[in-house]
Amino acid sequence: MRVLVVSDIHANFAALRAVPEKFDHVLCLGDTVDYGPDPKPCIEWLQERDAIAVRGNHDEALATGQEIGCSPRMRLLAEATQRLMRVELGAFETEYLGTLPLQSEVVLGGLRFHLVHATPSSPLYPYVRPDELWRWEEELEKTACDILLVGHTHLPMVLKFGKRMVVNPGSVGQPRDGDPRAAYAVIDDGEPLLERATYDIEATAKRLAAASLPFDVTDSLTRLLRTGEPNAVWEEGRSRA
Repeated sequence: MRVLVVSDIHANFAALRAVPEKFDHVLCLGDTVDYGPDPKPCIEWLQERDAIAVRGNHDEALATGQEIGCSPRMRLLAEATQRLMRVELGAFETEYLGTLPLQSEVVLGGLRFHLVHATPSSPLYPYVRPDELWRWEEELEKTACDILLVGHTHLPMVLKFGKRMVVNPGSVGQPRDGDPRAAYAVIDDGEPLLERATYDIEATAKRLAAASLPFDVTDSLTRLLRTGEPNAVWEEGRSRA
């Protein structure tokens, strides 16, 4: 059994459609919207494949009007593109995001998966990095799963604690680990594999340029897509200040 795990698509349909389609099930860990130009086809892609999905903090903000809760260096970009999301999406898509659970458990191929965007103790907001092993071990103990699936940080990881694991597939639509290729994971008969897919980054950049966003927003998002380096956004913002 092959299970595709995606997260943090961020309205980047060019990246999502580059992900190989050889899977039996799709699991999505949230943040389908914001930062990118094409939220609607990304939502439709998940729906057409009967993806089991949970809500991310960007999905929550769009559906409910709450604060996005992202890092300061990304807030301006998120707020600007969220205005675009409200134009691009209708009530049906917004309701879909708002009705997704914050956490979900599913048994596939005899394995129990626990899906959450950030952590089981706080589903939407805390950033826990891959090297914070003790924190992940604590979070894993809050569940009865074999594999804890998380997103949010945009940093791929596989952590093993005895026979149990924590897996972050990274970000499909906005990688931040220095590799701009779309990131995802495949769990093949219980073995997690972190994978990358090359996609047409310039196609997404052109779509952003055509979206009537402020120049600073388009420029920052495009540089982030091309480099996979969030520090580029921070340095640009600091230089203007």
